Amino acid sequence: MNKNKLTKLEKYWILYDIGNSAFVMLVATILPIYFNSLAQNAGISEVDYLAYWGYAASVATVVVAVLGPVLGTVADTRNYKKPLFTVCMMLGVIGCAALSLPTSWILFLAVFVIAKVGFNASLIFYDSMLVDVTTPEKMDDVSSQGYAWGYIGSCIPFVLSLVLVLMNETIGISMQTAMTLAFLLNAVWWLLMTLPLLRNYKQTHYSPAPEHPVRDSFRRLGSTLSDIKGQKHIFMYLLAFFFFIDGVYTIIDMATAYGSALGLDTQGLLLALLLTQIVAFPCALLFGSLSKRYATDLLIKVCIIAYTGIALFAIQLDKQWEFWLLAVLVGMFQGAIQALARSYFAKIIPPEKSGEYFGIYDICGKGASFLGTTLVGIVAQITGNASAGVGMLAILFVIGFILFCKSAKMNRTAK
Repeated sequence: MNKNKLTKLEKYWILYDIGNSAFVMLVATILPIYFNSLAQNAGISEVDYLAYWGYAASVATVVVAVLGPVLGTVADTRNYKKPLFTVCMMLGVIGCAALSLPTSWILFLAVFVIAKVGFNASLIFYDSMLVDVTTPEKMDDVSSQGYAWGYIGSCIPFVLSLVLVLMNETIGISMQTAMTLAFLLNAVWWLLMTLPLLRNYKQTHYSPAPEHPVRDSFRRLGSTLSDIKGQKHIFMYLLAFFFFIDGVYTIIDMATAYGSALGLDTQGLLLALLLTQIVAFPCALLFGSLSKRYATDLLIKVCIIAYTGIALFAIQLDKQWEFWLLAVLVGMFQGAIQALARSYFAKIIPPEKSGEYFGIYDICGKGASFLGTTLVGIVAQITGNASAGVGMLAILFVIGFILFCKSAKMNRTAK
């Protein structure tokens, strides 16, 4: 038997990355442009539009950051992970389908926040499933394949959505109808790609069943936080992750909004971000393959350094071709850093407490995203220059790199 060959359960787990990545792509491309049109109709300036979009993304991340650790702890109870995952996934799917209903920019942001909360919360349980669906030796590869196939798979509903939105007059439908069909298409895609995992996943790692799972989760969470303080390599990694993933998530959330605020061509922005997905596919697989030959911490360091350069390059971005180059550079390292960060963490935590630990991991990831999007919004409004806010991300990458070097050294000592 080929040990490197993916099992059926590993493939079903990867399918969810393909499903939810459609929503990620939607948020990174079409949604900001659609919101921009609503904002312009309401007389909102380009700088305020960028700020409000960033604030909405921040609200969603704060909600999940607060609820995440408790939900993750409850999920470690036997047979709780799948139902909680299903509820959060459906909240995201329904929210995605409903995005075309509001005509007010404020109501649109409210529905967006609900959909993004469901999406983000589902990832807590999905990421923690990694310990149940594969072995420690294959985690880097399986995690990387999840992101890789997610990137290329999301291109299918994205391209179909682009056809609807950009060729609506040729097809003979209104722009509102085109947007409605695009949102429904992505929601259905997300749901269908999730069904195989829901049918076949079984929770194999879990904590002893408490008498009152929800109430006792707070006590177990407190115990886990205390344990993390004593495991300095895990604590330092989470601190490093908070900073370096901040820039990654902020770039993902605000790339199109940033390009729109600079006045770049809308179709060019969408096609450039499609290129990001295409480039990310082989690069994520490449890094997954490299993880078999090189230490995961070394590969993560390479990605952080690359992202620091990307943030510095973005400061002076004002031409369409520069945005295309930025899209290629992001694609080269985006999937790699997310996949390797996820699998690296999964390998250094107790598997029976994966839900608890990934709930805390989510605080660091989503909390960082809150900091990044809020920082970009505030600096952009204070300076009146969107590039100034984006440039601040380079500082966060440098801090993340320094802390990660320390955490990697601690982890080698702890083994």
